[in-house]
Amino acid sequence: MGNIVVTFGEIMGRMAAPQNLRLRQTRELEVTYAGAEASVAASICNFGGTARYVTALPKHALAEATMDAVRSVGIDTRYVLRTDEGRLGIYYLETGANQRPSNVIYDRADSAISITPANKYDWESIFEGAGWLHLSGITPALSKNAAEATLVAAMKAKDAGCQVSIDLNFRGKLWNWDAAKSSRELAQETMRTILPFVDVVIANEEDCHDVLGIRAGDTDVHSGALEVGRYPDVASQVVAQFPNISKVAITLRESLSATHNNWGAMLYNASTEEAFFAPLDSEGNYQSYEIKNIVDRVGGGDSFAGGLIFALTTPELSAPQTAVKYAVAASCLKHSIKGDFNFSTRSEVEALMGGSASGRVVR
Repeated sequence: MGNIVVTFGEIMGRMAAPQNLRLRQTRELEVTYAGAEASVAASICNFGGTARYVTALPKHALAEATMDAVRSVGIDTRYVLRTDEGRLGIYYLETGANQRPSNVIYDRADSAISITPANKYDWESIFEGAGWLHLSGITPALSKNAAEATLVAAMKAKDAGCQVSIDLNFRGKLWNWDAAKSSRELAQETMRTILPFVDVVIANEEDCHDVLGIRAGDTDVHSGALEVGRYPDVASQVVAQFPNISKVAITLRESLSATHNNWGAMLYNASTEEAFFAPLDSEGNYQSYEIKNIVDRVGGGDSFAGGLIFALTTPELSAPQTAVKYAVAASCLKHSIKGDFNFSTRSEVEALMGGSASGRVVR
């Protein structure tokens, strides 16, 4: 088994209103390029790992710009499929502040990845030298073709001896390719065909409820407080439904406002039925990071996934407590970085893990 982490999914143009302007206010947009799986690959490369990104893109200059963004952090793009049909997906972002939430508008219909059949990808070559595949629940939400490609990717990865992770990432606005089913019904039906080929599930409590029908007691993620002690039970219910899953990671976000969140996570080890939380206080009790001035929370979950995968594939970081501690610290730092990619380095993450959280100038 190799050491390359493969990620598969859509990359888009991100059109963001400057600063905290609303989309209807602005007459200019800041353009960057990103997608969940590309963001995971970017994190892994920025930490010093090796990642390969797979997607389908049209043949034009804007698609080349997306690849420039991905290659700039060292991601291998040799198996990106270029198509004669389909378009580059776009999403529009307005960044919230205080009590006004951020908002995303998707423009992804008929994108190249959504119309490309699974058999167009060279899966055997894609997994040469690979040891891990990361997927998300966003890609199968795009279309029936994309859902089938996600399933085939997971199956081919297992055939190649890879570990497979998936971030459930429920996006209700996207699950609409079967008009006979509600977004939740379609998500649950589709994701349940993919999860038997998965080793590591990454989610938040909303995802577990929307995709698997599992809820953490009476927790309301919109209230700003979570019943953290209930999450080991959520994870054990996931494993009970899918015994092939070896680990369940659940991010714990308490959203006090758009710019003030508490942030942490839990990693559940199915083989020992142990739950590991991070961050911890000096007495070993869970105590979340308090992030009071969020610069950009988009990509926060992807930076957690990237940090977790990097830690689990790095021997000195792979112990469950260390791995979740690394992933949470990495994603905490991402909240200070504009754009979807986490440009934090391994040394910066380990400094925060060690308690360096003052933000003092490093000279």
